[in-house]
Amino acid sequence: MSEAVESSYGALTVMQEGEFAGWRFWQGDPFETRSGPFFFRREDDGSYVSAFRAEPRHMNGGGFMHGGCLMTFADFALFAIATDALAGDHAVTLNLSGDFLGPISAGALVEARGEVTRGGGKTIFVRGLVTGDGQPALSFSGIIRRISRR
Repeated sequence: MSEAVESSYGALTVMQEGEFAGWRFWQGDPFETRSGPFFFRREDDGSYVSAFRAEPRHMNGGGFMHGGCLMTFADFALFAIATDALAGDHAVTLNLSGDFLGPISAGALVEARGEVTRGGGKTIFVRGLVTGDGQPALSFSGIIRRISRR
């Protein structure tokens, strides 16, 4: 069960039950829905954390999380981390880069935290770290560009 707030770009939904009760996610992004779903929430210190539970479908042939899944999650986390800097505006990813640091196994709690290193104007710079059960898995940085609504 979830509660949704509609926008022209989908629905920002709040989970009402389960492991991610109280966390938000976007309904209406077919790729993220198939890849995740990925969730985010504001922490007590004002920062944002993104998370999901690693499932067998997220793994590669070697039994560890697929790098493409990690990068997809990092792309989601860019926007969660930049929530305040975006101030409700829509944006696109201009650049996303990552360094793989360690494996993530099925069943792990996957989280991303980070910071806006430069905001304001149309361009926002973000860096972050993805962990699996608290162990570093991916260091990432990205550039987001605000877009105007058509």
